[in-house]
Amino acid sequence: MNNTNPMRSSVLDRVLVLEMVRVTEAAAIAASRLVGRGDEKAADAAAVEAMRKAFDELEIDGTVVIGEGERDEAPMLYIGEKVGGAVGTGPRIDIALDPLEGTTITAKAGPNSLAVLAAAEEGCLLNAPDTYMEKLAVGPGYPDGIIDLARTPTENVKAVAEAKGVNPGDIIVCVLDRPRHADLIAELRSLGCGVVLIGDGDVAGVIATTDPDTTVDLYMGIGGAPEGVLAAAALRCVGGQFNGRLVFRNDDEKARARKWGIPDKDFDRIYRLEELAKGDCIFAATGVTSGSLLDGVKRLRGGRMTTDSVVMRASSGTVRWIKGEHRTA
Repeated sequence: MNNTNPMRSSVLDRVLVLEMVRVTEAAAIAASRLVGRGDEKAADAAAVEAMRKAFDELEIDGTVVIGEGERDEAPMLYIGEKVGGAVGTGPRIDIALDPLEGTTITAKAGPNSLAVLAAAEEGCLLNAPDTYMEKLAVGPGYPDGIIDLARTPTENVKAVAEAKGVNPGDIIVCVLDRPRHADLIAELRSLGCGVVLIGDGDVAGVIATTDPDTTVDLYMGIGGAPEGVLAAAALRCVGGQFNGRLVFRNDDEKARARKWGIPDKDFDRIYRLEELAKGDCIFAATGVTSGSLLDGVKRLRGGRMTTDSVVMRASSGTVRWIKGEHRTA
């Protein structure tokens, strides 16, 4: 059968779409054993180890372009690491991942921690440095360019409100609850906006703009740049708009950006959705703790456990919600 969709990738075949869920399931199950135990590092390490082993079962030649840090800073799944069971022979795929998005959430048994990954053909995901990124996102159904980081938060809220046919005070904005966002929160509340404050997990926060049940219209604020690429990959699959701009705290972070291919002229660049995640891509996530996007891992009687996952593909726009039941080890 001919491939009539110019965005569809023969590399990212249908089998691989579902296999990616096995990877996030493995990481979520491993991390879930440490929910509420107060040990962020142990929970993250468990998720990393499980995700790496799951990748080894896939017949791919994968390269981690967004991972747990650089080679000297992370024991595994570092940026540039090769993963998969067919390195050198299998389809060449770039992978962005966060084995445990929300380590603090997991340690404290809070909501919205996830095991997350995105996959695309080689060169289709921005190799974002491990720095901060200012983010602005809105769900599907709005005119192109409805949001722009070059505008003020007030201007963006008013633009979305006008397009939605409501008052600015009817707009709900999701923001990470951080001291750095005090002025942003005050500005939004001065407009009458509802502000949904989240303690962590801004991938889920961005995706919330695509789900009417969350009532979230916009996501704003500064979070991790790697999480920005993961969120952009999800929006490529389900629709919506995203702007991201790197935020550097010191010269060391700028040097790391240069190392991963970000030139000085792009340090203040506003990246659009398709510049962060282009072409066909896959996004997969499994809940570790329950939240607005997914239920967490649940342990049942009789040595069973359940998982709740979502997997999306950009070329088809398909979103699959997957409930899994597993034997405990």
